[in-house]
Amino acid sequence: MHPITAVENEYSLWTRDPEDGMLAACARLGIGVVAYSPLGRGFLGGSIRASDDLVAHDARREHPRFQGENLTRNLRLLAMLEQLAQARGCTAAQLALAWLLTRGPYVLPIPGTKHVPYLEQNIAAADVQLSADDLAQLDAAFPAGAAAGARYGRSGMHFLGREVDTSSRGDEH
Repeated sequence: MHPITAVENEYSLWTRDPEDGMLAACARLGIGVVAYSPLGRGFLGGSIRASDDLVAHDARREHPRFQGENLTRNLRLLAMLEQLAQARGCTAAQLALAWLLTRGPYVLPIPGTKHVPYLEQNIAAADVQLSADDLAQLDAAFPAGAAAGARYGRSGMHFLGREVDTSSRGDEH
């Protein structure tokens, strides 16, 4: 047997599946959580407002959360995040990352970027201080299942061992 030091899982305001027991188990066992896609595949950064904002061969075009009515509903969530971020003097991405940093000292978000200014913004998220009221507002705005559409299309969700109606509102539980 080999000790597990870290588990990598998708985790963000948009995808809160690890809260269904995995986070508590990792905390109890001293296992780190590496949160990939902490900005919801870039969506929580605010640069995606329409399917046309994604290049022709972008895989996100196939993800239900970036399509049709799901995208419209998710843009409402993004608007709430942007409003909360503006009130705190930070970007939506910084607020989303700051929220993740409050999930526990063993949770490490790994946002990806190709641009230095975004890297600098992401690093600055560590300086965003959130009050209990801020956290309550974020949790109210983004409860588990708030994102419209599944994380992946049908084949991707099947790979994760989950069968879903990828056109439905809510996450993949």
